[in-house]
Amino acid sequence: MLLYIGKRLLRACITLTIIMTIVFILLRQMPLEGYFPNYDKMSRVQIENGLHQMGLDQPMPVQLFRMFKGLVKGDLGTSRVYRNNVPVTEILKPKIPISIKLGSLAILVSLLFGIPMGTMMAKYKGRFFDHVGTGFVVFIQAVPAAVYFLFIQLYGTEALKIKMLFDPKDWKMWVLPVLSMSLGNTAYYAMWLRRYMVDESSKDYVKLAQIKGLSKNKIMFHHIFRNAFVPMVQYLPTSFLNTVIGSIYIESLYSIPGMGGLLVDVIKRQDNTMVQAIVLLFATVGIIGLILGDLAMVALDPRISLNARKGGR
Repeated sequence: MLLYIGKRLLRACITLTIIMTIVFILLRQMPLEGYFPNYDKMSRVQIENGLHQMGLDQPMPVQLFRMFKGLVKGDLGTSRVYRNNVPVTEILKPKIPISIKLGSLAILVSLLFGIPMGTMMAKYKGRFFDHVGTGFVVFIQAVPAAVYFLFIQLYGTEALKIKMLFDPKDWKMWVLPVLSMSLGNTAYYAMWLRRYMVDESSKDYVKLAQIKGLSKNKIMFHHIFRNAFVPMVQYLPTSFLNTVIGSIYIESLYSIPGMGGLLVDVIKRQDNTMVQAIVLLFATVGIIGLILGDLAMVALDPRISLNARKGGR
C-alpha cells in the first residue's frame, strides 16, 4: 500500500510539473497587459523595467526554474492586476474555504439523492420509478447546464426571496447554488449505480441467494448494493473536481466570493499569475481525488489489490 501511494505521489508530482510547465509557457505567450494594471499609460522604458523586476526578460528555462523554486517554498507568486503587488496566497486564503464548503455541500446533496435514486431505479427496473429516474438523468445530460442553472436562479430567487448580493451567513443564500451544483453528480451517481446494480443482479451469487430463500430486499441491499457500490466509490473523490469546475459558472452567477468566480475574473483581467495559481490548485484537487478514489475502493473491498503484479490497478 505504501509503495503504491509513493508511486502515485511521484506520478502526481510529474503530472503537476508538466501541467504547470505548459500553463506557464502558454501564459508567457499572452500579451504583456496581464502583468501591468496600467499598461496603457506606461512608456516602453517603464514596461521593460517592470519586466526586468519580475524577471520576465530572462530566458524561459530560467523563469521556469524560478517559478518551481517558489512553488516548493509555497510561494504562488504575486498578483499584478487583480490586486497589485498582493501575494496570491493572501488573495486565495479567504476564498478557498468558501469554494470547499460549496463543493462539499453539493456532493453531500448529490449522495443523499443520487444513491437512493439509483438503488430504487435498479430495484424497480422497467417500472414507473425507473422511467422517472431515467428521464431525470437524460434531461440533466442532454440540456446544457447553463439553461437549468439560469432557470433555477430566475424562479428560485423569487420563491425564496433571496437578494442578489451573496451573504455567506444567510443559509438561504446557499440553497440555490448547492442545488444547482448537485444536479449533475446526482444524475451521474444514479445512472452508474443503477447500471452496476443491474449487472450484479444477474450474477451467480444472486441466484444462489434466491435459492436459499433470502428476501428480495436483503438480496438487493445487503448483496447487490454492496458489490455495485465498490466500483463507483473510486469516482466519488474525482467528482469533487467536477463540482469545483461547475462552481466556476455558479459562483459567477450568484456572485459568490470563491475560487470559481475568481478564476473567471482574473482571466478577464488577464492576471496571468493568478490564473496560473488557480489552475495549479484545480489540477492538484483532481489528482488527489484519483488517488483517494483508488484507496477508498480498496478499503471497501479487501479483494481488490493495488499491487500491479496481482492484477490491480
